[in-house]
Amino acid sequence: MSKAIFEAFDGYQGIVDEIDFSRKHGVDYTVYRDSVDQQINLLHPSRISLRVSDIIVESPSTKTLRFVSQDGYLPPFLAGQYIAFFLEVGGVRTRRPYSLSSPPNQTGYYDITVRRVERGRVSNYLLDEARRGDILEGSGPSGHFYFNPVFHDRTQVCLAGGSGITPFMSMIREAVECGLDRTFYLFYGNKTLDEAIFHDELGRLSGRFQNIIYVPVIENPPGGYAGATGLITGDLIMKTIGDVADKTFYLCGPQGMYDFCVPELQRMGVPLRKIRREIYGPPAHIWEDPAWPREIKAEDHFRVRVAGGKPIDARAGEPLLTALENAGLRVPSLCRSGECSMCRIKILSGKVFQPAGVPVRKSDRQFGYVHACVSFPIEDLEILT
Repeated sequence: MSKAIFEAFDGYQGIVDEIDFSRKHGVDYTVYRDSVDQQINLLHPSRISLRVSDIIVESPSTKTLRFVSQDGYLPPFLAGQYIAFFLEVGGVRTRRPYSLSSPPNQTGYYDITVRRVERGRVSNYLLDEARRGDILEGSGPSGHFYFNPVFHDRTQVCLAGGSGITPFMSMIREAVECGLDRTFYLFYGNKTLDEAIFHDELGRLSGRFQNIIYVPVIENPPGGYAGATGLITGDLIMKTIGDVADKTFYLCGPQGMYDFCVPELQRMGVPLRKIRREIYGPPAHIWEDPAWPREIKAEDHFRVRVAGGKPIDARAGEPLLTALENAGLRVPSLCRSGECSMCRIKILSGKVFQPAGVPVRKSDRQFGYVHACVSFPIEDLEILT
């Protein structure tokens, strides 16, 4: 009988010998065969039941909600990741992701920090309606905005705007509580000093730890304010960090911050591979995008027909996913920023607008699939969910 072709591959016999050795001296994992799903679910549950244990006022428009597990166990996460909440607000079933602001070494609770936003259905509900003892359904931790020791430098230059401070708080708290060998330069932009979340805590940490350098940047500073003002410019960053060598840059904030800061970083000589951007939801004023069709107004309405169903109403200035949820249709979603791909739908006819930078796969573009969370109707549509 002739040899199978793979037996002629280089290294084949070495692999066979290694397998034989492992069978003789290694651990027999077959005893865990029936518990594989249970073990995976502990690390990556699709749903977790969370109870509000505390509510902490952070600023006039911001609160931190602290959650504990109903069954006493919280899955681990990496600093910078988020969880999504599944809620029914005003008769509409929806989901919203929030970055965890607590450090991952704290296993007793999750903190999310919520800031009021314009037309924020879920943020306003959490800020105004949530009470201690309420039970909410959440997802397991997700997301890719975290430090990777294989690819990222130990010096992290973090640029935050508004509630984009939350993943950085998790990272910084972990670093100081666990004594990690990392240096953080944190530039934090806000319109007013009162709106700077965690400002006092960050000031204390920066004063105590040499590896935490906190630079608040205020657009409209109070009288006598001696700190940085205006925007987070390349000149300010270079003056603070010295040079860009051996540093990785992280951004989290509204789209306008990305539009300004990324070119500033490139002007400083930072390569794109060294710039990491967190997903931050769809643009709040998509009609202000330079590529938005000028003939379409934010309040224009279009008819969207889901294949096999009745047409629904959709407003041009809000994501298609929101219109589907308002109509009572449950479309899977998690990140609401075009990253997780759960809300993909197929456009059968009509057009949508998507902002630049939405990570759509080449095959999706070829066959007409879009992410409903970052797609805005600009014509009557027929879609397939």
